[in-house]
Amino acid sequence: MDILEQRFGVPPHIAGPAATFAFFAFFIIKKMGLLSNTNHFPVEGKTILITGASEGMGLAAAILLAKKGASIILVSRNVGRLEEALVKVTAAAQSPSKQRFTYISADVSEPNYAEAVIAQAIAWNSGAAPDIVWCVAGLSTPMLWADPANDSIAATRRNMDVNFFGSAEMSRAILKEWLAPENKPKETGVIDQKPEPKHIVFTASMLALFAIVGYGPYTPSKWALRGLADTLNMELGMYPEHPVKVHVVYPGTITSPGLERENKTKPQITLDLEKDEPAETPETVAERAVKGLEKGQYNVTVSTLGDLMRCGILGGSERNNWVWDTVVGWVVPVIYFFVIRIMNAQVAGWARQNGHPHVKKAA
Repeated sequence: MDILEQRFGVPPHIAGPAATFAFFAFFIIKKMGLLSNTNHFPVEGKTILITGASEGMGLAAAILLAKKGASIILVSRNVGRLEEALVKVTAAAQSPSKQRFTYISADVSEPNYAEAVIAQAIAWNSGAAPDIVWCVAGLSTPMLWADPANDSIAATRRNMDVNFFGSAEMSRAILKEWLAPENKPKETGVIDQKPEPKHIVFTASMLALFAIVGYGPYTPSKWALRGLADTLNMELGMYPEHPVKVHVVYPGTITSPGLERENKTKPQITLDLEKDEPAETPETVAERAVKGLEKGQYNVTVSTLGDLMRCGILGGSERNNWVWDTVVGWVVPVIYFFVIRIMNAQVAGWARQNGHPHVKKAA
């Protein structure tokens, strides 16, 4: 306050509030991470295992992380696509003489698949478990839940097997390795410097933040991932000598072979509701996701819309930033007051125009 008064001639009754405002503004900016360049997700020299890595977002993430100096283990079912992906990822290496790349063929929907994959990864990696595991493998089978022409229960079981249990089994298999007493990280030798944490990254969806009609078989599997991540995030506090960070990525629509497959069963009303959402390339999504991970974010969104939706439904989840998330969390319900009514009106309008969803209109 004295500086404001003496150097700039600011009156005392203004200098006090101005200094207070400046302090809190600095505090908020610092808390939002705008003054920090710390990389909380360094990958150079690390070994990363990625499921669903033969195409789409998984492949794009593998290529990007290879460019940043990581060694990559690609996991997917199709050997032919894995071999093609391996060529692309290897060509992207930052330091080809130091990095290594391989693939493991596995079906993430098969019970107990993950322990065998981790065992193969450890054997290839000179007896060490991967430093980072990113579960990207997933599928979506949109359909109207109550339509008798659809077997929505069978579709839901399939979506849960791939999207939830595929990631859940992988997380359990790698955590058993990371948290084993004999695998305690070595001390850094520097006072007050903790060992670098391992990272487990789940891939959910914006539909785990805001559900819409047509995704009944898919959305529950992604909400389940959120619940598992929140649970593990707390549970891992029981292992302070084995630091592990949990993250959840929430992509929206991605222009990938997976989108082409899901559009084959997607109801028209669903296409109508999401027609204004811009689809992003796998490369864009992967780049934004990695930036969020490097910032140390727990819930990682890849768009402004996704971040608004995240703040609107945090519940007991860890905050990326308490100030920002709280303030935006107050605003989002006001936005939803209008958005939900508009979307429900669209659904009602579609029903009036097209009639009963189970009755096919005459040609």
